[in-house]
Amino acid sequence: MFCAILAGDIPGDFVHRDGTCFVIRDIAPAAPVHLLVIPNEHFEHLENLTPDSEAMLGHMASVARGAAAAEGIDRSGYRLVINQRGDAGQMVDHLHMHVLGGARLGAMA
Repeated sequence: MFCAILAGDIPGDFVHRDGTCFVIRDIAPAAPVHLLVIPNEHFEHLENLTPDSEAMLGHMASVARGAAAAEGIDRSGYRLVINQRGDAGQMVDHLHMHVLGGARLGAMA
């Protein structure tokens, strides 16, 4: 699905795009601000990353920080989440990072 959004086959509410990743608003937000940072290259899970792709993950974190600032949630706080597989709640088999904020979020165990 995310590859189709990047290709323009499925609409997405883009917040950011560059040569490494893109950011869209989640269509089923779990917080007032819920963004998805998605690599342009398709990886299903973290174990599919290679040493050559490690910089991409760091870039995604940097883009997430910038997106949080652009949304005005950098000072109040935000959460970054990468779900891996079904038990963790991964719903799309394409690596992605959630940026959640805009309200007090519950504690995580």
